[in-house]
Amino acid sequence: MQVAKPVGRNAPALKYDILSALAVHALSGDKHRQRSILRIIALITTRYNWRNNELSIGREEIARLWSVNERTVKREMAKFRATGWVTVKRPAARGRVAVYELDLKQIMIDTAEIWPVIGTDFQARMIEEPEAETNIVPFKVKLTPPDATETDVWTQVQSILHGRDPELWASWFQHLSEADRAGGMVTLIAPSRFMADYIAQKWSGRLLAAYSRVDPEIRNLRFEAAE
Repeated sequence: MQVAKPVGRNAPALKYDILSALAVHALSGDKHRQRSILRIIALITTRYNWRNNELSIGREEIARLWSVNERTVKREMAKFRATGWVTVKRPAARGRVAVYELDLKQIMIDTAEIWPVIGTDFQARMIEEPEAETNIVPFKVKLTPPDATETDVWTQVQSILHGRDPELWASWFQHLSEADRAGGMVTLIAPSRFMADYIAQKWSGRLLAAYSRVDPEIRNLRFEAAE
């Protein structure tokens, strides 16, 4: 999925999808998360330039939008920067407010766990990867579980992952393929860079644990995207 710059023919739908993911992610948490994410949604809907990936706004104006004081703004923006959702593109200078940018890819990675809550159609749409400038080809859904009787290491790993959580396997792990295994290192290929990054960040530990049950010599995983 391309989330860095939602512009072009499908931009309106993609913008709604990003906001939907944020909203449902907020509602799945406590009141502190809900309030925090509502604040960033307010910034996106009122001041964010999607095309240029710029949020040009001063601390005083943010405080007014959020109905808080500037100390709260400073603290909250620091949290967003710590999570990687917000970075400073150009710092504030005399007579000029700071310009921020949003890491939409990181936002989608951090909200991916709630995609099935929105719907399977939403989840499928989020993990689509464009094949060309205007063509989008969804991943093929493989519903057949791996054969647990196979002796191939990767098939056994897939079987373990499926047995532990079939829904998680169907959503993410089944799309991987093993490209290389040598010297305690395994290289796994995902259909898209987004999926490779997401699995590396969220599920590499589970994958490594499954490998250790089949081949204890495996110590490291590397994730790459298919060309």
